[in-house]
Amino acid sequence: MASFAFALVLWLTGIRGHIPRFDDFRPVPAAPSVGAHHLVRVLAVTAAVFAALSLAVWGTVWIAIQLL
Repeated sequence: MASFAFALVLWLTGIRGHIPRFDDFRPVPAAPSVGAHHLVRVLAVTAAVFAALSLAVWGTVWIAIQLL
């Protein structure tokens, strides 16, 4: 009875169609997600450039203070 009530709640909310049954699992070939890796690479390069520029500005200010 509890499983019927649970199935009824899932059916009423529209979730039931999105839950696969055991016979619905089929092997799917693994495809590389190009978009996610590209985004991570762009963020890493951006962070590296920002860090390099920050160190360059810090070094310039430090040298200027030492020369005063």
